[in-house]
Amino acid sequence: MSFTKSIEIGGKKLTLETGKLAKQAGGAVMVSLDENLVLCTVTASDEAKPGQDFFPLTVDYREKTASVGKIPGGFFKREARPTEKEILSSRLIDRPIRPLFPEGFFNEVQLLCSVYSSDGENDTDVVAAIGASAALLISDIPFEDPVSEVRVTRIGGELILNPTHKQLEEGDFDISVAGTSDSIMMVEGEAKEISESEFLEAIKFAHKHIAEICSFQKEFASEVAKQKREMQPKEDISELTADVKSLCGQDIKELTGTVLTKEERKLRNREIYDKVVTALAEKYPEQEKKISAVIHDIQYEVMRAMILDESKRLDGRKLTDIRSIASEVSVLPRTHGSALFTRGQTQSLTTVTLGTKRDEQMIEGLKELSYKRFILHYNFPPFSTGEVGGRPGPGRREIGHGNLAERSLKNLLPSEEEFPYTIRIVSDILESNGSSSMATVCAGSLALMDAGVKLKKPIAGIAMGLIKEGDKVAILSDILGDEDHFGDMDFKVAGSTEGITAIQMDIKIRGISFEIMEKALAQAKEGRLHILGEMSKTITAPREAISKYAPHLYSMMVPKDMIGAVIGPGGKTIRHIIAESGAEIDIDDDGKVTIAAVDKAQAEIARKMIGGLTEVPEIGKIYDGTVKGIKEFGAFVEILPGKEGLLHISEIDNKRVMKVEDVLKFGQSVQVKLMGIDDSGKLKLSRKVLLPKEPPKPKEHK
Repeated sequence: MSFTKSIEIGGKKLTLETGKLAKQAGGAVMVSLDENLVLCTVTASDEAKPGQDFFPLTVDYREKTASVGKIPGGFFKREARPTEKEILSSRLIDRPIRPLFPEGFFNEVQLLCSVYSSDGENDTDVVAAIGASAALLISDIPFEDPVSEVRVTRIGGELILNPTHKQLEEGDFDISVAGTSDSIMMVEGEAKEISESEFLEAIKFAHKHIAEICSFQKEFASEVAKQKREMQPKEDISELTADVKSLCGQDIKELTGTVLTKEERKLRNREIYDKVVTALAEKYPEQEKKISAVIHDIQYEVMRAMILDESKRLDGRKLTDIRSIASEVSVLPRTHGSALFTRGQTQSLTTVTLGTKRDEQMIEGLKELSYKRFILHYNFPPFSTGEVGGRPGPGRREIGHGNLAERSLKNLLPSEEEFPYTIRIVSDILESNGSSSMATVCAGSLALMDAGVKLKKPIAGIAMGLIKEGDKVAILSDILGDEDHFGDMDFKVAGSTEGITAIQMDIKIRGISFEIMEKALAQAKEGRLHILGEMSKTITAPREAISKYAPHLYSMMVPKDMIGAVIGPGGKTIRHIIAESGAEIDIDDDGKVTIAAVDKAQAEIARKMIGGLTEVPEIGKIYDGTVKGIKEFGAFVEILPGKEGLLHISEIDNKRVMKVEDVLKFGQSVQVKLMGIDDSGKLKLSRKVLLPKEPPKPKEHK
């Protein structure tokens, strides 16, 4: 039986419906916001796989092109692998939901969110997150605390909930916020240098509506929810835990308090593991996984206690200290811009490549077809953590990290009018021990300035961590990999000296208070300013000129009615100009021509050829022409591309010419003067008038 419930949020009608569609799924909800509909289904396996020791959750958000009345592009004309937008939206749903499953629940769970109707004006990813939570809530899967998600912007000082695409373009920021009725679980977004207090105001505004939607979900679920399945009781391993602790508890405590590199700590941990497994092999045969899990739990408790009780970290730093920073620019001689940024044991080698308009990335999705002139790609090879493995191509994590770095930098780039280049940044992570995405932001900022991109201000990023046990709270600046792994929060903030440009927060516990967030923001700002100061020792402003290896851009205007002449039939003319000059050429609908060439001489050839095509012949002007045809009565000479005139035989020379071929050959360059244009547009040329007149012959005396 179908059940529907609605509520008004931000002036739009939010509806949840179940019992009509996908009834064999564990939970299915069609969520709608006005004319935007997303079907969210969730299913879980009956049992966890034997030996499963992690929670296998899969979230897939997909946008059906039929939802906006479009047929997919490409050869096969069907939706294929997920787009970058769909992957990022899947992450927006996954991240706030994952921490809310009960500890020890290892059954495989699959969440599928499919957009079936879209008005093309509103993004459906935050809507899908609400539907996913509602589907979990009404299913038999152990998930009892709803999570809701909204998007916020600000226009003219007014905060707007779930803005349209157009409003986001006009707004000061684009921030997605997810949370439960009493806490924040996730934040993701970009901004135009807003302050920490402005950011916090937006989060509070968002949470007020999040709490309202969570209450709405609970009311909806109270009518239709299934009985939750019982959790398998946890295995009693207290005896094993006690034995492991007695063997290595003190060793782990001593190791945790010793300052070591990542590789040294990894080696020492392995020694402890081998010692315990060997000692307990007889009593606990084939229990290596359980022993490893107990050792992990001991490390978790010891490290957190050391930070909370002693304010001491694994590498000996204080809570607010930033690791040592080193940076270089122009490290790669033939790239258009490059930088090497190292912070502790995290290192990014980043390049900038400048291209032309034809290098822009075409974006096809539910919105109108668009083009992207700034692209940032992030690569995380396995050797960066001393490991073997991985698959070719970027994974979801790499796409997410790259997108965060891209959003951090994009709002301070020069406009297309100021800097008409397509810009691509590639960050290769060569070492990783904490926050490689923020190292990418720093390296990207340095490389952009090295490339001569007129970046408005330098930008840096920092990752913050949190350890919280009851009322004890420690906020960590510039976290290590282990501090992220054993901690409760990963809070990344990027920005300039003036304000925040991007932010990402993920919580592993059931939310944090606004007081903790406010303190973390203030501490992040202090750390960001320190990193910017260190970066300024390397480069402080964009270089005056771009690399000699980059394409230099030249522009000119042609009359709109002459665009066709420049392009030619089927593009024949412009292809000829490109082949002759070696330059790249783009023509806008308004007649603006952009010429890109590494060599200025190439650009000048193209400019002259285009100028000739669009130039109007002028009577009395002298032209350097080319003989294109020879007849008995004269020669046809091309004075401008595609424009020929007749050089009559009587106008070739001062002397009488018996045959045209006696003076001119096909393809010969010849200087002529345009003497006139008749009513039919035919050009009359003369060579004779440009020749020196012969002196008169002396008279013969009789």
